[in-house]
Amino acid sequence: MKTESTNDPSQNGKMSNKLIQNLIDNYRKNHLSAINDTLGIQDAHSIWFDLPKLKKFIATIEEEAAKINPDASEEDLGIRFYYAAYPKNENWNIMESHIVPQEYAERHTLVLIPTLKKTSGKGETLDYDFNALQSTDESTALALNARQVKELTDDTVGENQGTLIPPSPLTGTYY
Repeated sequence: MKTESTNDPSQNGKMSNKLIQNLIDNYRKNHLSAINDTLGIQDAHSIWFDLPKLKKFIATIEEEAAKINPDASEEDLGIRFYYAAYPKNENWNIMESHIVPQEYAERHTLVLIPTLKKTSGKGETLDYDFNALQSTDESTALALNARQVKELTDDTVGENQGTLIPPSPLTGTYY
């Protein structure tokens, strides 16, 4: 009789508690402790997003991707999670258009950016970040390079407003 593995990557949404704890412990022992020691802060070790916010974000991705490529299927879409960090207190003014608590200064965060599958010039199918609000032309929305992205002044589809822990209380966290 074959035993079902909860660590099988084909079993979406399932992981063993032991593996989860090991991965989190690895992060805390190595990366988090190095960050805290180097920066002299107590960095966030998790971020919480409520389900309605995530569902709305996914719906927005689907709507905006359809404007760029009406033939895009659900399987063509994804979300890339970028590691990011909030600015120092003295630079907090850059956050004026995106209100989050100033106690998040210098802490880790995530920025969620939509992706759309596209075949590259080399014939590879890749997941491209897209800026749906920048252009309704697929090639422009997908072909931005790093320099062009830095020059953008428009809003884009992205999400960042989760709750950082800490500074929010650990109450309710298991790992």
